[in-house]
Amino acid sequence: MTQLIQRFLGSGDALARLRDHAARLRKLQAVLEQHLPPALASACAVANVKNDTLVLLAHGGAVAVRLKQIAPTLAEQFGAAGMPIRTIQVKVQVIEEREAPRPAPDRTLSDAGRRSLADFSSSLPADSPLRESLERLIDRSRAG
Repeated sequence: MTQLIQRFLGSGDALARLRDHAARLRKLQAVLEQHLPPALASACAVANVKNDTLVLLAHGGAVAVRLKQIAPTLAEQFGAAGMPIRTIQVKVQVIEEREAPRPAPDRTLSDAGRRSLADFSSSLPADSPLRESLERLIDRSRAG
């Protein structure tokens, strides 16, 4: 399967350029990780390179500020690794953390409460929305 993908990726000019660009980004990422402390390296990533401008994504404002401070040194280190970079742009990547869904409320009714609600709901008209809601509440509640 891998050979088929490699053959497909090498078959066209556009795909060949894409493959070369992806390989260049991987090399830039490796050099970046090599020259940064582990905590900083895990909080940023190479996003793109165009001509001699490298775009880095930072996982927060503090990381972005630190990367901007050391950008000239990083550019020199990329140049020493054979990858000429003149400008480094740093962009803050917004990471959305979604809240965990709230657990369903614990619906516990005593036996007397269930009977009382059942008696009341049976006294309501059959097509009453309140009766339907009460019956759903009774069905979904646990005996307490």
